[in-house]
Amino acid sequence: MNFDNIQLGIAPINWTNDDMPELGRENTFEQCISEMALAGFTGCEVGNKFPRNTQVLKKALELRGLQICNQWNSYELTSKPIEENIRNFTALLDFLESMGAKVIGGGETGNSCQGMMDVPVFQGKGTLTTDQEWKDFTRGLNTLGQLAKDRGIKLAFHHHMGTCIQTMEETDRLLADTDPELVYLNYDCGHFYFAGEDPVLALQKYINRTAHIHLKDIRPQILKQVRDEQWSFLKAVKNGVFTVPGDPEGCIDFLGLFNIIAKSNYEGWIVLEAEQDPSKANPLEYALIARNFFKAHTGI
Repeated sequence: MNFDNIQLGIAPINWTNDDMPELGRENTFEQCISEMALAGFTGCEVGNKFPRNTQVLKKALELRGLQICNQWNSYELTSKPIEENIRNFTALLDFLESMGAKVIGGGETGNSCQGMMDVPVFQGKGTLTTDQEWKDFTRGLNTLGQLAKDRGIKLAFHHHMGTCIQTMEETDRLLADTDPELVYLNYDCGHFYFAGEDPVLALQKYINRTAHIHLKDIRPQILKQVRDEQWSFLKAVKNGVFTVPGDPEGCIDFLGLFNIIAKSNYEGWIVLEAEQDPSKANPLEYALIARNFFKAHTGI
């Protein structure tokens, strides 16, 4: 397999959870990035404990051979004026540009239930119900995508459980209604599987529009509980619906995904992002499981 133009990163959400700060509260920023490097990763995304002073952050990362590759942006195009979205987006672009990142990620949180502990993720997801809502949403993404492009950064939109862009049908329309030069996809196999989609089929369909990749696995027995007992997204995460590639409890066909990536023209980052409760799933242990799995099957 050819992965010459791909780098391997990891997300700090495996150490400290942004949506549930109580998960991993005991893990420091320094521990997080030191264990990322110890596990053999060369890049990372940005977490809530990362210093915002770019010089302080750069020094800490450079000491460990790490670089920032992306950060989540909470789009609120369905709930806030475009001017407010532009201000928040531009501030994050400033930060990412100074850190040398080439991708800005994130999903639509404006009408999402993803951060609500008591709202069932399948029953309470965000929606775009009218053509005008879709038009306003995708026009806003194009506007932000142009701002990113002007800075040499790609807007990679993250389809996400609990949001208005969760399924392949919704992703299809998002990509059809936005400019392919301005809006790309942050593909995530775990979220597609969670949504009831085939992640291999999805990657085959979207690889040429993908600017960033998240890989995580799913524990199917936990996912069944999510559906049967109408859990929220946060409850699902807290109870271990996600795990890392290489965990025998997972079920996603990663060899199928690796084969698609290897045959494509994809360049950039593959990021391990498998949020779990650190008190139940030691972050370093699981990072090493995933790192060894990637090495064995991709050579990176």
